Amino acid sequence: MECNGCEFRPELYYDNDYQIWVRIEGDGSLAVGMTDISQTIAGKILHVRVRRPGTFRPAGKPVATIESGKWAGPVPNLFDCTIDRANHEVLDNPALLNMQPYEAWIARVRPVRSLQEALAGLVIGDAAHAGFCERARRDDIHCKRI
Repeated sequence: MECNGCEFRPELYYDNDYQIWVRIEGDGSLAVGMTDISQTIAGKILHVRVRRPGTFRPAGKPVATIESGKWAGPVPNLFDCTIDRANHEVLDNPALLNMQPYEAWIARVRPVRSLQEALAGLVIGDAAHAGFCERARRDDIHCKRI
């Protein structure tokens, strides 16, 4: 599925700005990554830094930091969690976030509370698709892969 050339995955959970996606992993951790919209806005990603494994991150504090040719900033944390691990493939080759934004997760985290509580503030499925498309159209974002 797509909107304005921006790929959308209905099985993922999204924040309300459609910058971050979250996926439930088989081991109970949650993978966190950038959406196609987010990687397009950032431009070519040059550097990724993830907080140390075992670090507690309250909601609103960054899980990681991204630097691109035109932007540097946090990957916001959407719920209280502990960093489980970083994706070393992305650390070694940050451009993977531009090339494969839904395969190239940034970090795996473990929610402090229940999985249901962590995901409660996120959107998924048809509601997420409608919001994603609205964001792409409203901000005139036409996604490109670098």
